[in-house]
Amino acid sequence: MESTTQTAPISTKRLWTGRVLTTLIVLFMIFDGVIHIMKPPAVVEAFKELGLPLRLSVPIAIVELACLALYAIPQTCILGAIFLTGYLGGAVAIQVFAGHPLFSQTLFPVYFAAVMWAGIYLREDRLRSLVPLRR
Repeated sequence: MESTTQTAPISTKRLWTGRVLTTLIVLFMIFDGVIHIMKPPAVVEAFKELGLPLRLSVPIAIVELACLALYAIPQTCILGAIFLTGYLGGAVAIQVFAGHPLFSQTLFPVYFAAVMWAGIYLREDRLRSLVPLRR
């Protein structure tokens, strides 16, 4: 039996704001995944500072880009966001383990995840129906 719940149409402004936020997230994460594969000196130094072996750089990039692919496809964007939230949670854990400052480095993945979810929330009726914000 189909649901008969009707949702209000998405405003053009809200839809485009969501699309822009999503595009920014996708572009940043593509860049991040590619540099993990290429391993420029900045990545080598960051892995050393975090106490991670550089051999993990490519597998981490593969996981990130696979989750990102799901996020970028409209039909699987919510599943992709769930997987990316887990990925970003791991980034927070690594920052805490490395002893980095809370607000300047450790919470960056949390802020990033908030923008990621905001992008979907603004453009997806499916998510707004699951998580309704009320005044």
